[in-house]
Amino acid sequence: MSAAKSAFKLTIGYKILMALTGIILIGFLIAHLTANLLVFVGPESLNAYGIKLREYPVLLWIARGVLILSAILHIYAGIKLSLINKQARLINYKAPKQTESTLASRTMLVSGCVVLFFLLYHLAHFTFKWTHHEMFAFLDEHDVYSMVVMSFKSPWVAGFYCIAMVLLMSHLYHGVRSFFQTLGINHPKYNRIIQCIGPVLSILLTLGFLSIPISVFLRLVE
Repeated sequence: MSAAKSAFKLTIGYKILMALTGIILIGFLIAHLTANLLVFVGPESLNAYGIKLREYPVLLWIARGVLILSAILHIYAGIKLSLINKQARLINYKAPKQTESTLASRTMLVSGCVVLFFLLYHLAHFTFKWTHHEMFAFLDEHDVYSMVVMSFKSPWVAGFYCIAMVLLMSHLYHGVRSFFQTLGINHPKYNRIIQCIGPVLSILLTLGFLSIPISVFLRLVE
């Protein structure tokens, strides 16, 4: 009985950790998309934003550190929960029942790992410029607009970005619903609205993020 209580407490703890780090990651996504959409306004606006960010290097590095740490802790908690759930199924069931779960919920761990890899690649690409040296060799370091346009003209970069965004939003679709359940936010009057937040938010963010590489690749943004 004590082992069951211990496992229950661990499960709750990991779920709370996932919920809190999830809030941080969602906040970053909204802020990041808002800034990225400046590419449709023009090079002056996006480049001015990039320059403004670099005026506060300490805060920028703190934000990057919190983002990476949150992503790592989020995936760590997801792995631990997956292992705990797997052990529980082996004990309580002869065969796992997948009919009650969605595809998004069953692939949370995989999509989370892919998104973490994409985040590291994204930082290496746009922030540290460790990749695609041929693209950035003759560009000014503050010319964010040209970096974005040149990058997404590559079918490999644009394609990987689109795939990662779809997986991210699949992850978010299920994650937002789990967030409300974990924190006990539940009311008959508002449950229908709460259940819609995840799908609506994931769809809006998906359309927003995908609009940039697709528009560049189709030469709608030059």
